[in-house]
Amino acid sequence: MKRFTFQNPILVSFLLVLLLLFISNCLASSQNDDVNKDSGSEYDRVPVQVPVGLVLDLGSVEGKIVRSSVSLALSDFYTVHSDYKTRLSLSVRNSHGEPLLALASGVDLLQTVGVEAIIIVGSSFLETKLLAELGEKARVPVVSLNSPISSSLSRYSHLIQATHDSSSEAKGITAFIHEFGWNSVSLVYEDEDDWRESMQLMVDHFHENEVRIRSKVGFTSSFTDELIMDRLGMVKGLGMTVFVVHSSELVATHLFQCAEKLGMGEGFAWILTAKTMNSFHGSTGDDFSREVMEGVVGFKSYIPMSKELQNFTSRWRKSLHRDEVAGLEITRLSISGVWAHDIAWALARAVEVTRMVNVSSSTLLEAIKESRFKGLSGDLQIKDKYFLSDKFEIVNLIGSGERRVGFWNSNGSFSNRRLLSSSTHNNKLQTIIWPGGSAQSPNERSTRKKLRVLVTSSNRFPRLVKVTTDPTTKIVTAEGFCIDVFKASINPFNYDVEFILWRNGSNYDKLAHALYNQRDKYDAAVGDITITSNRLKNVEFTMAFTELGLGIVAPKERSMWVFFQPLTRDLWITSAAFFVLTGVIVWLIERPVNKEFQGSWPQQIGVIFWFGFSTLVYAHREKLKHNLSRFVVTVWVFAVLILTTSYTATLTSMMTVQQIRFNSNKDFVGHLSGSIIANASLTGPRLRATNTKGLNTSQDYAEALLNKTVAFIVDELPYLNVLLGEKPAQFLMVKSQCTTNGFGFMFQKGHELVHNVSTEIAKLRTEGKLGEIEKGWFENQLPYTADDTSNPITLYRFRGLFMITGLSSAFALAVLVILWLRDGWKDLVNSVNIFISGRFVHFKILFARTIHPTLLDDHIGESAVQMAQGNRQ
Repeated sequence: MKRFTFQNPILVSFLLVLLLLFISNCLASSQNDDVNKDSGSEYDRVPVQVPVGLVLDLGSVEGKIVRSSVSLALSDFYTVHSDYKTRLSLSVRNSHGEPLLALASGVDLLQTVGVEAIIIVGSSFLETKLLAELGEKARVPVVSLNSPISSSLSRYSHLIQATHDSSSEAKGITAFIHEFGWNSVSLVYEDEDDWRESMQLMVDHFHENEVRIRSKVGFTSSFTDELIMDRLGMVKGLGMTVFVVHSSELVATHLFQCAEKLGMGEGFAWILTAKTMNSFHGSTGDDFSREVMEGVVGFKSYIPMSKELQNFTSRWRKSLHRDEVAGLEITRLSISGVWAHDIAWALARAVEVTRMVNVSSSTLLEAIKESRFKGLSGDLQIKDKYFLSDKFEIVNLIGSGERRVGFWNSNGSFSNRRLLSSSTHNNKLQTIIWPGGSAQSPNERSTRKKLRVLVTSSNRFPRLVKVTTDPTTKIVTAEGFCIDVFKASINPFNYDVEFILWRNGSNYDKLAHALYNQRDKYDAAVGDITITSNRLKNVEFTMAFTELGLGIVAPKERSMWVFFQPLTRDLWITSAAFFVLTGVIVWLIERPVNKEFQGSWPQQIGVIFWFGFSTLVYAHREKLKHNLSRFVVTVWVFAVLILTTSYTATLTSMMTVQQIRFNSNKDFVGHLSGSIIANASLTGPRLRATNTKGLNTSQDYAEALLNKTVAFIVDELPYLNVLLGEKPAQFLMVKSQCTTNGFGFMFQKGHELVHNVSTEIAKLRTEGKLGEIEKGWFENQLPYTADDTSNPITLYRFRGLFMITGLSSAFALAVLVILWLRDGWKDLVNSVNIFISGRFVHFKILFARTIHPTLLDDHIGESAVQMAQGNRQ
């Protein structure tokens, strides 16, 4: 038996190399399996760190409370859930309360840390919007604590807001006001964007439920005691006793100190909103501040008491020492601190859910929205990107603490028991101790208030405003359209009006300054006052009660020769010339072949004029036989059609509206003397009038137009309506344009009547009563508007038409001359032929007679006769 051996050493070496590679690969694979097993066990032992950002103002009490609350909440969460495979890693950034620094902090957290969610605390509206925009771009959830809810923030899908339900709060405060029989309040607010934005829903709800806001007064933290007392004193002078306060703890504390000095304690009711109460930490007030706030009622977001909350609050207070914030006299966990605890737990749960392999494929944002658990604030549930606290407790501030007097339920009722869904509630509040220590609720003052009203007194347009002063009593009375509208719009309210004469002419900018600078003397101003942006800097206007804009008035056309005006003189002359020209050309063409164009010279001249002008009404009866004349008449009839239709349209326009032929360099334009609005319009790009004339009364307007001192009048529509109402048969409105804001009533800034009177004006207009008042004073003259069809038609505009007509006539004449020349040449040739033929026959006869004098006489004579007859034919 032969043994198998390898003879080729190269082949043996190659096989050995392959064997070594196979063995090494097997060993490596085994080692990798061991490594994977070790790393898997390591993953089971070490949780994954998930970075989360926290942006807040560490210099504020709220910021310190929330930071410590979130840290402690995460520590508690992972103590309870030690088996979780993820851990939130908190990265804190200090915004110093500045929106741009908050934005920079968010960018830093995303770029350097790579956070998967951001929490912002006590953020302003701008700060929330900036970080929401950032989260939207990076697709990272942003959770905002205690930021105002706004429609402009609803478009951010990655923004979640944790705050109180402003709608439920507005309903609760409204119901509280109605509970004590009040129907009007004064709104005191912090004049900053966040506070103005967050109170708008409450203001709207007041208006919808017949709670009149008689005044709105704004304050800032920079206001001095004198300025605060001055504004509060003005509101007190209006007879206000019920106040709703919407401001931070710092501004509210300062406000109540000034109110105490003004004696606005006993007999007054003060209601604090939830945003105000939620900002109270007891860190800014001293004993005096707490004393002056006794009797104040506030709405607070309801946090149910529980053992878990007590336990957490106790441990949180101890943690303050470790965080070195005890010196700030923080005495209790704030509402935001409780919400921060629950949001931290919701984030920790959501992160764990998204990291569970083969269990969930949801994003972190979806996991946060689906969070459901019982937190310190109650049952936590996020709906439509909002975690809203819709239940409120009503507290009565007494001494150094507060006393609960009831609850406001989300179902729209009061209760004096805890908000347990399974219990029945007594729909009453406990006794409230009001400022001054009385249990008797303050009542609204029933005395009628006096409204001191400046009234314009020029009397230039008495149908608008007419003012008289009794020489004995010095009592000022006013009447006119503006006064009637003012009385009708203020009638539903409890005011006695005192008219005060404005003695400084028609400069109403000075009137606005006087109203602004002399608050202790005047409350409002009425008259022919136009709403302008310059005046709005100092006062507030109601909505306009007149038509908006400027108008132009001119005298109506009363000439008996108005029918000549649609065409200019040169066009009339040119048209008449073409009528005659057309008749002459047709006569020249038709006369040789048409008996209707023949006859005596007077008859032919009559036919020329008759035929030419009869084409104006298409009444020519002569039958045309020549194609050239038909061509000429067809072109001319087309031209006449255009002329007559244009003439008819222009004359119709002139009979209904007044034409304006305005030359900015020659014509004078009238306007109300001293009117800033009219002057601005006349010098604007539309008119650019160089010759203007100031007039004072409607009678001046009429005289200037009738004696043609001015071409027309430019002024605001209310003034022109007076003129049209007085002389409707002589003048009309030829043009109007909405370039002004109309007349309005001026009030002090923040006065309650601004909104109320505007509402009444709208109601008067809707019900038709405003139109009835206007009709009574102006006889309801309807303005007409002129357009371009009222301008005379010029020859220049129709030069193309006459050019076509002239060329067609010239063409017909040229053809006619050519035909004449051709016929004349034929006649000449025939005459020559006859002459030559006659001479030839005569010569032939003489020759024949010479040869055959007797034989050829008869034959030649007969031939000559036949030849002559042939030539004639």
